[in-house]
Amino acid sequence: MPGNLLYEEESRAVIGAAIEVHTILGPGFLESVYEAAMIEESKRRGISFQSQVRIPIMYKHTKLAAEFVADYVAFGKIIVEFKAIRAISEIEIAQLLNYLKATDLRVGLLFNFGSHGKLETRRLVV
Repeated sequence: MPGNLLYEEESRAVIGAAIEVHTILGPGFLESVYEAAMIEESKRRGISFQSQVRIPIMYKHTKLAAEFVADYVAFGKIIVEFKAIRAISEIEIAQLLNYLKATDLRVGLLFNFGSHGKLETRRLVV
């Protein structure tokens, strides 16, 4: 039943765009190629997004010199990370969880375009 997941419609839109990119390009390209293709596909589908979004890290109300850079933020509320690796591991999941922890955002999508077969996808909610 629709409406049970946080930002379900928005997540489906982004996942659909990623599936299309993977269908057209398949595995074998660098992460930057998939990111560029996702930007193009998002524009074609009317998905609102920002790419290479800087995420400040706060410590005791002080902004640290260190910061994260998210590949893509969809609809102003879903952090999206693109990978082109053999398989998603705990390292990539931890990276996305850290990005969510450093923001007020609650939903993250992790796409791995590098695995052979179908697109590898993880949806995280905090």
